[in-house]
Amino acid sequence: MTVRRLLPLSDLLLFAVAMVWGSSYGIVKSALAFYPVLALLALRFGITFCLLAASLRHLGNASGATLRGVFVLGLLLLSIFLAETFGVLHTRAANAAFLISLCVVLTPLVEWALLRRRPAAAEWFAVGVSFAGAWLLASDGALTFEFNFGDGLIIAAAVLRALAVCVTKRVLRTSALPALTVTAVQAGVVASGSALIALAFAPSQWQPLPALAGHGMFWGSVLYLVFACTLFAFFAQNYAIGRSSPTRVSLLMGSEPAFGALFASVWLGEHVSTTGWIGGGMIVAASLMATVPWRGMFAANPREA
Repeated sequence: MTVRRLLPLSDLLLFAVAMVWGSSYGIVKSALAFYPVLALLALRFGITFCLLAASLRHLGNASGATLRGVFVLGLLLLSIFLAETFGVLHTRAANAAFLISLCVVLTPLVEWALLRRRPAAAEWFAVGVSFAGAWLLASDGALTFEFNFGDGLIIAAAVLRALAVCVTKRVLRTSALPALTVTAVQAGVVASGSALIALAFAPSQWQPLPALAGHGMFWGSVLYLVFACTLFAFFAQNYAIGRSSPTRVSLLMGSEPAFGALFASVWLGEHVSTTGWIGGGMIVAASLMATVPWRGMFAANPREA
């Protein structure tokens, strides 16, 4: 049985998103050493918006309700990235990758409340395994875990992520807008929102852009964040949400903290213990447990017999 037959394209795309988003915490932490949070968000999503501006032509055929829904998605994304990026600034990249995975635990509850879809028993079990693995990854097996201000912001981002996945499903269920158009609107709202907040409340966040010469690390990080972590990731996520349930999407994205811890260890030199790696493995296993049709994997295929 081929990989494409075992998992649909939307699931494969979400695994790829989990990999690039897992790496984004270390990349963002590196970029923040050169440029402030709000200015970095405005730059990252401003470039994304310019690249996708042509797809905005589809908004002309959208209803008022759809336009309001997509704008709300943009505001949710702005809130997520404000909490997430300021959180990364004040905590370890590995911690951020763990704590954001709490959205896996929260999404079934939000989906049940908003979309009236009760998660299946296998999904609940996978959520429990994912949460246990995430706890091992963050606490190194200790019974307690000390939270700081940055950790609190990441938890807030996780709550908002769970809400955003379900709201996106509700908006796309009644809309024929292409995923790229939705991504363009979201990028525009985040870029303009970050710029307005900086101008109104934190003018010190507006700083001259680092020169190209001598700042290759910064500009390389920005390009990676734009093309891999924003253009590809948000298109793939919006595409997948329109074709799957929010809980399934979150479970597939549940491997993000494992990739985040791996990247933080390699890129930033952050220490992750053996217990942490076991936890990361549990998170990846939970994603596979809830999404791969194992029975079909071993079923007889007449064409292959």
